[in-house]
Amino acid sequence: MTFGLVPQYFWHEFHLWQVVTYMFLHGGIFHIFFNMYALYLFGSELEAVWGEREFYKYYFICGIGAGLLTAISSPRSFVPTIGASGAIFGILVAYGMLFPNRTIYLNLLFPIQAKYLVILYGIIELIASFNHTSDGIAHFAHLGGMGIGFLYLKMDWKLGSFFERLKMKRPRISIHPPGESSDQREEIQEEVDRILHKISSEGMESLTEEEQKTLDEASRLYKEQ
Repeated sequence: MTFGLVPQYFWHEFHLWQVVTYMFLHGGIFHIFFNMYALYLFGSELEAVWGEREFYKYYFICGIGAGLLTAISSPRSFVPTIGASGAIFGILVAYGMLFPNRTIYLNLLFPIQAKYLVILYGIIELIASFNHTSDGIAHFAHLGGMGIGFLYLKMDWKLGSFFERLKMKRPRISIHPPGESSDQREEIQEEVDRILHKISSEGMESLTEEEQKTLDEASRLYKEQ
């Protein structure tokens, strides 16, 4: 396979592109559907808080890191790994860290807080990887995505603003609108902080139309800095 991640080819034939291209291949309609649904479900709020650039960077770091750990764990394997699941599990970790108390309905039925959902999935993947199951699922890629995402967020490899808001238990976007006085900038910053705190506790759907416009404008200014 040329674009799937085959550890033997990656290490011994230097198919280095495979740690990127494997994320864009899937094993069927259900595989891609569930990955993209999870990306929409958890990634949309992260992108709203971080901005597109930081979100995409984090996504690819988790996906590439998951691919590298898969290749390291079985360097002589000819079995291809495909799918964005490693990156998606990284997104899940970030969501659990930023919105730990958000309630999610597992299988659309059972309520569980985001932080416990992340722990549950981590335990399931760890057990499955040690059991060496032949279910065709890349459990090491899932664990790799989770591990890389966690380390990336905790070790301050990202923009400092995210770690600030993570430590404060509230999101924050630092903006500096041109032409505004320091007092006006502070007022705008306080309003953005309030809106992001509301998202953290109540979700994007709780925003009013005016709050959404304010957040969109803040995100635009943030990207232009």
